[in-house]
Amino acid sequence: MPFRWSPGATRTLSAAALSGLLLASAAKHFRDPGFFAPLVPSYLCRDDSGTQRNGPLAVLSRDEWVAATGLLEGAAAAGLLLPRTRRISAGCVTALFTAFLTAHVDALHTALGPAGSPKARTLHGIRLPLQAPLIAWSWSLARAPRQTRR
Repeated sequence: MPFRWSPGATRTLSAAALSGLLLASAAKHFRDPGFFAPLVPSYLCRDDSGTQRNGPLAVLSRDEWVAATGLLEGAAAAGLLLPRTRRISAGCVTALFTAFLTAHVDALHTALGPAGSPKARTLHGIRLPLQAPLIAWSWSLARAPRQTRR
């Protein structure tokens, strides 16, 4: 007898897979924050040394931004696992991934400049286009019909 996936089972599996990806990324934020540090645009980073004036968006240090986004990814991962919060969590993940686009563009721009290395150019050249399928994936979960209890 062939096994057929119901749309609800497919959404649940998709949400669990995206949740696993987000949990792995959240853990990496704390295990290896240097991997994410180049993604934080300088205009968002607070400078406490007093050598330069902070802009209006510079409310956190680079390390604090990395930790905050790791916490957001962890919370979103948990929300994706709960059917009642799945759609809103997926919408938040879509917004988060979309906001990360600017970070990836900024990191690639820096990597392509005189301060960039071949390794950074390759890394950020790969990371930027990977945002598109992640945004589409999370959006598909956000737009999925509500699951009804039977």
